[in-house]
Amino acid sequence: MDQVSQTSIEARLRNLVAAATRTLNHLGILGYSGHISARLGGDARGEYVIQTFDQSRAEVTPGDLVVVGGDGNLLRGRKGAKPPDEVYIHTEILGARQDVNAVFHFHPQVATLFTMVDGVDLVPVDNHGIRWASGIPVHPVPAKIADQEMGRDLAETLGPHFAALMRAHGAVVVAESVETLMIDAIHFVENAESMYKASMLGSVTPLSQADMAEIAGKMNRKAHAAKLWDYYTGIAVKAGALPGEWL
Repeated sequence: MDQVSQTSIEARLRNLVAAATRTLNHLGILGYSGHISARLGGDARGEYVIQTFDQSRAEVTPGDLVVVGGDGNLLRGRKGAKPPDEVYIHTEILGARQDVNAVFHFHPQVATLFTMVDGVDLVPVDNHGIRWASGIPVHPVPAKIADQEMGRDLAETLGPHFAALMRAHGAVVVAESVETLMIDAIHFVENAESMYKASMLGSVTPLSQADMAEIAGKMNRKAHAAKLWDYYTGIAVKAGALPGEWL
């Protein structure tokens, strides 16, 4: 790939990550802490775009993002910028999963509640929960993922799945693109909140594997994500939370 094409791809990814960050912050899903990463190029141990440690998620711009290598070290970015402390969540998952091009670590309060009680697992209960038909494993370590070994352990917990909870800490959601990642994150929160609220009414009936297979057979994931990406980023633009020229 020539340098011009690589630069164009990086610029586009910076716009997408910044737009997803601002939109998820506007929706109350991503707070002061948390980060989105995107694979830059096709190499397993290549380069990744990610937020910095200290930049406000409500004010981040494409130029504020940094590029890190597979070891989590800074490759390029604005002067004085540093990757988030938990950059190893991203580098180790992206290094292990070639089917994944974007990773989101965040701290959804309701979903995290399911890691704090015995015998109650977070499972798919609404139709968009089919993304997690294979399961949502729980990583047993509540501490910050502060080095490569801890990142590898989390990647092993995630395994082939598309989300994992981190005990008393938060969650990771992974997807094939930044756009689908943002929509999956929204649905992940919705599914957890639906299960939590339904449990107040009585015994919860999860979606069966047959239910999920039928729903999946009638859903166009790409078209669904594109529709909702336009919808949610449009809301953020109208609210003044997101510059429209990034889209």
